[in-house]
Amino acid sequence: MSAAGEADVAAVASVVHRLAVMVEAGTAPTSAWTYLAESPGALETVQKVAASVAGGQGVPDALLQAAESLPAAEARAWSGVAAAWLVATQVGAPVAGALTALAEALRDLDQVHRETAAALAGPTATSRLVMVLPAVGLVFGAALGFDTIGVLLGGPIGWACLTVGVGLLVAARRWNRRLLASARATDDTPGLRLDLLAVAVGGGSAFDRCLVAVENALERSGIGGAGREDGREVLDLSQRAGVPAAALLRAEAQQERRAARSEGARRAATLAVRLMLPLGLCVLPAFMVLGVVPLMVAVIDGTLAA
Repeated sequence: MSAAGEADVAAVASVVHRLAVMVEAGTAPTSAWTYLAESPGALETVQKVAASVAGGQGVPDALLQAAESLPAAEARAWSGVAAAWLVATQVGAPVAGALTALAEALRDLDQVHRETAAALAGPTATSRLVMVLPAVGLVFGAALGFDTIGVLLGGPIGWACLTVGVGLLVAARRWNRRLLASARATDDTPGLRLDLLAVAVGGGSAFDRCLVAVENALERSGIGGAGREDGREVLDLSQRAGVPAAALLRAEAQQERRAARSEGARRAATLAVRLMLPLGLCVLPAFMVLGVVPLMVAVIDGTLAA
């Protein structure tokens, strides 16, 4: 995730927290969105939602519509807000409580994203840096006074080197991209399903109804794959033990996010090692055929000419 994406998730969490405070204090949702939109530095998304809500559109629909044109990370965050709003209204849970819980969850998610991005920053920078090694070889040869570029463009040997070298670099670039993509999280909203289920059971509805409400909200919001655990096991445990289900669900959601942090660090450490494969098998050979071989040919040509 980009730094901008991380900042956007944190900004969404701040907006949701303010909204929760105003709604809990008795402010009507329509008025709360209007106040937020009129605040200095209000997010464009907030302004769009406020305008839509003032025009009579439901809050979840307005959120989902506004999220359509946003980057993936921010769109998922706003979709989570829409899902929480849907769950709270469907099961009769307090909207303010749902928003407060979601704001905390979004801050946790933001921290997960930041830590994962920080862990991947080193390997990502390495993959980009090694791609310039062949160019360094060419510049080095030219700095020594040899026409390495002329060798590459001036005969069959150079053409062969150029073809092989460029092919190796293209392969290395694609390989690096696949490795980087595989190292990124497949679920950027860990624990969200459990957080929403905690909101639902907090309204006092039957567990089966809460499960259906959460599934419907996630599906409607386009984030139906959120989370590894659907919450049924936690609900069963709460029934058997006679303990509040909401507390257990939130604890499990936090555990999912802690696991996501650890998994992100593990993937980054593994990536740093796996990036050695395209370096050794593609980039270094490309360096040889684009930088070293033309330099040797230029040296030999210069020696023979003398």
